[in-house]
Parts: sequence; structure tokens; C-alpha cells
Amino acid sequence: MSVSKRLRLGVACVVLALPASAVGVAAQSPAASGGDAAGIIAQLETEARAEGAVNSYGMPDDWTNFGEIWANFTAKYGLTHTDTDMSSAEEIQKFDAEKNNPVADIGDIGIQFGPIAIDNGVAECYKATTWDLIPDYAKDPNGCWTGWYQGTISFAVNTDAVENVPQTWQDLLKPEYKGKIAMSDPRTTGQGAMAVLAAAFANGGDETNLQPGIDFFTKLNEAGNFVATAPSQAALEKGEVGVGIVWDYIGLPIRDELAGVAPIEVVIPSDGTTSAPYVSLLNTYGAHKSAAKLMQEYVLSDEGQILQAKKYARPIRSDVVLPPDIEAAFPPADAYAAVRPITDWVQAAAAIASLAENWTISVGQP
Repeated sequence: MSVSKRLRLGVACVVLALPASAVGVAAQSPAASGGDAAGIIAQLETEARAEGAVNSYGMPDDWTNFGEIWANFTAKYGLTHTDTDMSSAEEIQKFDAEKNNPVADIGDIGIQFGPIAIDNGVAECYKATTWDLIPDYAKDPNGCWTGWYQGTISFAVNTDAVENVPQTWQDLLKPEYKGKIAMSDPRTTGQGAMAVLAAAFANGGDETNLQPGIDFFTKLNEAGNFVATAPSQAALEKGEVGVGIVWDYIGLPIRDELAGVAPIEVVIPSDGTTSAPYVSLLNTYGAHKSAAKLMQEYVLSDEGQILQAKKYARPIRSDVVLPPDIEAAFPPADAYAAVRPITDWVQAAAAIASLAENWTISVGQP
């Protein structure tokens, strides 16, 4: 399983120039304006079929079941599609650099990059017909980015490599996990940054105060338990990593794919963690705008939300009822009791940007 997209996910908000004059233009919600959802979708379909194509950045086939989603979507609407895998920061940069000759129409970015996309003037504002079913924290008020799935920071544990499966962040500090624990670099990956946020939440901090999370990883590093390597499937399979701190929608597919090869257990830490959405970014310069909007509508439909859940990306819409077999493959609902979503993404983005300096100073990683 390739997870290159998120392992390369840049987190420092300073990587892009932020023109102060660039702002998102409000888009009226079809639902809020009294529009007929079926009629809106039909109109988008007519326009998308005329466009004939939709291209994406950062939405590869092996990520959150986009392969099946793209196959179903393009067959349904008679469209062609290409994707180029890249990080959130790269998507925004490419949308801007290619504005006079746009290549991609839609992208999938970490939510902390939503405000950056707006400030760079590349975000096409659109409120899908399911707008009112998406939680406020997971969408820009003007529709300039919209959450469409979410994940939870978890532990992926190779039970052959460690004798006792850790259940909490505090467990990770025990001597028995010396040289066993890996996470993605929070200075350069969204997964790593959210791991620091999750540890902060578990230790009394929040999105405005990452210090408890930084302090935790400092202790983990000083204990010799933390190794500065990516928690890849290969490393978990070989036992080079005993505990990987990853999104549940990374750990759970690894568990499935390594069944019979290496025993992987996925744990939602009971002393606290966080969840976060990834969001749809429509390119304001895109050549196939109606097709891009139609794709957003499809992923946010019941069908699209369930397709993503097949690969463990939780629907952003809480009203979507998953088929029993898909729901049963997730950890039980009570395992997620300690999950605390991030609600202030402006503060979170600023805190994440600070990791570029504070992680090196506090944790001492090169």
C-alpha cells in the first residue's frame, strides 16, 4: 500500500506566499437558497459531460479508495480522468503556477491548508447540495473548501514485535518499547503534525497549545523509545517498527493487507487523541469546473461516503449509515470515546507551523 501522498504532506504554513488581498468569494448553498438538489446535480452533469474530463492532484487510486471512486464516477458521467500525486502544499502551488494553463481541477488537501488556498486565490467557492449535513468545523463558511472524510490518530501495533499492546500515550513511555515507536516527521507531514496534536490533547493541551505534545515526544525520545523513521507498512511488517503512530485509515488497511503475514492491531488511545478531516479543493482556474463540482457532490453523497469508508476513511457526514460489514471492520464505536476533534483550524495551523522550529529544539531530531 502506497502512502506517499501523506508521508510527504508539508505542514509549515510559511511555505507559500500569502497575499493579504486574496479572499474567498462567498458561494450560495444550493440547499440554503431553496434550490432543487436533483436539478442542480442534473445541470452539473450536463455541463460536465460537455467538458468531458476532470483532472486531479493528490487523489491517487490507493488513497481512501479513490481508485474505486474515480472508476465509478467517470463511468457514471462519461468522463476521462488523470491524477498526479502530490502534497497539499504542492497542490496549492501548482494551481497558482498553472493558472494561465490549468492542468488539474480538484485536489485533496489537509484541512490546515484550506486557509492557505484561500489566501493564495486558488479556491473556487461552492456549497454542495449536502452542505447542511457537514459539520461547521469541517468547512469554510463560504464553501471555499469542504471536508469530505476524516481520520483519527491511532497506534498500529505489530504484536509479534511487542509483547504488550499499548492502550494509551502514557504506555508508550514504558521501557519495553525502547526503539519500537515511529511516527512521521511533524515538520513535513500532516500525519506527524496531527500526532503531536493528539499527544497534546492527551496531556492537557489543545490546538492553541502544542507544548504538552512536544514535551511528551521529548520524553519519548529521551527514553530511547522514539525512532525518527516513517511508520511504513514495510517497517511494520518486518518488525523494525513495533508501534506506528498513524491515521486509523492508514493502520486499518495495513492490518488487512498483512493478515496472515504479520499480526497488526490498531488501537485508538484511550487517554485522548484527535481526528481531522481532509478537504476538497476546487481550482478557481480549473478548465473543468462543473466536473470538479460534480465530483465533490459524488464524494459527499451517501454512495461516495460509503465508498471511502470501505478503506476506513470515516464519512464527514454523521447522518450516513454504513453497511454492517463496513462498520464492523472499524474498531468499535466506544474505542473512539476519547477522540477530540479540532475545532479552531486557524489556531491549529499556526501551532503546526511552529513545529518547524520547536520540534528540532525540543525533541532534538536532526
